[in-house]
Amino acid sequence: MLESLMNPFKAKRKPWEMFFIAILYYSVACILSLWVFKDYATIVTLLLTIVAVIPIIYNAIQLEEEESARPEVYSRILFGHFKYFSFTMYFFGGLVVASALWYVFAPTHIVQSLFNAQIKTIMGINITGHVSQSFGLFATIFFNNIKVLIFCIIFSFIYGSGAVFILTWNASVIGVAIGYYIRTKLAAISAYTGFQYMAHYFGIFSIGLLKYTIHGIPEILAYFIAGLAGSIISVGVIKKRYSSDGFSRTLWDASNLILIAIFITFVAAILEVYITPIIFK
Repeated sequence: MLESLMNPFKAKRKPWEMFFIAILYYSVACILSLWVFKDYATIVTLLLTIVAVIPIIYNAIQLEEEESARPEVYSRILFGHFKYFSFTMYFFGGLVVASALWYVFAPTHIVQSLFNAQIKTIMGINITGHVSQSFGLFATIFFNNIKVLIFCIIFSFIYGSGAVFILTWNASVIGVAIGYYIRTKLAAISAYTGFQYMAHYFGIFSIGLLKYTIHGIPEILAYFIAGLAGSIISVGVIKKRYSSDGFSRTLWDASNLILIAIFITFVAAILEVYITPIIFK
């Protein structure tokens, strides 16, 4: 039922609706997983969210593959896929906000059930402002992101829309990181009450989002671009276009998408290592 609320044509016409669709999908998944599979809520929540969105994503990818096989693909590259990236990024943003809100407002025992794996992942990341100028750190982050990018290509090629699994996980990790930042700051001012302190709450939410979106948005966009590249090749293979001119154009389009994704990943790593620590000391 949930997957019928949106289709790729409507998503491309009104991409902003995917933001709220994502919040709905994720919240329903949280409730069901806590109700039925509480001990495995972390994984089940992600799986239920993915099950709901895959029909939209896969049908959209088929449309993108047909577009990439047309002769005019040589003149459009990334811009021809703008509507696809638009609604997928809105969906990703909705997942980030939904997971952050659940982390901030849910009771502690529910937070532990829903986000145990994400919390362990975040705690395993040790990046401080004192080493943020190190080129070695930049190289580590950049090549780690390239590894994720390659996974997106491989998963998408093998499973068609396989990158959705990786991106949904990343959205939940970023959302929990934002939620942790917000919850920590709110606890620091919990002694204060009243209207005059509402600005502190809004400020904390804004800073929490900004801290991770400065480098997070280009980074995730790169993953979506790489995932689309693998997906359109996968669809072309399924449709057995091997010897057609359309398939060669699809390969050309996909290779350009991958190069663009690598460049955006490079920029995202620069922002994460050298810019974000300066702004949020």
